[in-house]
Amino acid sequence: MRSSLLTTLATVFALLLGYALLQMGNTLQGSLLTLRGGREGFPALAIGLTGSGFYVGLMAGSLLGGGLVRAVGHTRAFAALAAIASTVPLLHVMLVYPWLWPLGRVMTGFCFAGLFIVVESWLNGASTSAVRGQILSIYGMTGMIAGVGGQMLLTIAPPTSFVPFCLVSIIISLALVPVVLSRAQAPVQNDGESAGGATLNLRRLYGQSPFGVVAAALVGISTGSFYSLGPLFAQRSGLDAVEVATFMAMGSLGGFLFTWPMGWLSDRIDRRRLIVGLATTAALALLWMLLAVPEHPPRSLTYLLVATFGALVIPAYSLILAHVNDHVPPGEFAAASGGLLILWGAGAAAGPLIGGAAMSAMGNQALGWLIMGAQTGIAAWGLYRMSQRAAPDAKEDFLVMPVQPVGTELVAVAEEVAAERSAAS
Repeated sequence: MRSSLLTTLATVFALLLGYALLQMGNTLQGSLLTLRGGREGFPALAIGLTGSGFYVGLMAGSLLGGGLVRAVGHTRAFAALAAIASTVPLLHVMLVYPWLWPLGRVMTGFCFAGLFIVVESWLNGASTSAVRGQILSIYGMTGMIAGVGGQMLLTIAPPTSFVPFCLVSIIISLALVPVVLSRAQAPVQNDGESAGGATLNLRRLYGQSPFGVVAAALVGISTGSFYSLGPLFAQRSGLDAVEVATFMAMGSLGGFLFTWPMGWLSDRIDRRRLIVGLATTAALALLWMLLAVPEHPPRSLTYLLVATFGALVIPAYSLILAHVNDHVPPGEFAAASGGLLILWGAGAAAGPLIGGAAMSAMGNQALGWLIMGAQTGIAAWGLYRMSQRAAPDAKEDFLVMPVQPVGTELVAVAEEVAAERSAAS
């Protein structure tokens, strides 16, 4: 088993490297736009709309990107999408207008959806069933680490200069090299190929896991708001560019360090109890921060608080996905994953929009109240559902997923859309 894992890792290393570069560039770009928008005096609503645009594009790309991959092949699709994605950061710095940037982010989200579909389907094709779970866990951890690295790249140059936007373009362009030159054979895509299981059906998914459906959307609101508006919150709190980078990186690092232990624990108890416990603790911690922490706390306390936030909130999506998979038949895992992505994406798109409007109207703390409300909703709904349904006897193995779930679920959506179109024809 160990030799098989190492052999597969050697084969897919180039793909993982390309994926890491994509995640690094993507994370850097998201925070960079928020900081630059804040420096330019963009209203918080416009900055929130820019953040929402990425998730709108991500959902659109998850529905349409699979068709592009099947039409031209994995390598050509990756090259085309990466080329487009690498030009958008340059357009952002050339056209600094608050109502144009959301369109650029929609384009970026669409391209990244297709790019992640290519990488993940390639990883699935190169892995045997014996090691696929371990490969996907490594893939998820790679995305988390790359996200932390992307945040720290904010320290290289001020967001008002051309340099960081150029750096984003360079990083995304460099992601082409290892993927295009990878030794891993691209998956063969047959006409009409589908997942072979159930198609996307959110009503059916709700019947299988009411808690998971609602919780996925609320987690999307929480994480989408944090990654889109967190840099603006930190900037308005008096942090400079280096401190904002550290602030965001600490949030991601807290999530990275706690995702695997929380997954291990969730395999041994009712996952809903753990999710509710994390959400309750997060809501109480946010309430304490909002009411008791001074407006400008010491930097060390600020970093500790955001790391605690990340540890409590970021692992939730992986736990929810595992919980939902406990309740669906094996043949419907792909459909369930795809459905959760749509729900998470809807929440992630709505969160920055609502949060931006709230910050414009009520100030910086409105972001904390929004996320606290979402976490309270998860806890309350989970407590209610636990009173209605017992935990399942059998569980699926927990898999570590990226901080923002944009890999496995995108492939699932692409496969299910292909299945629906094939059935319709």
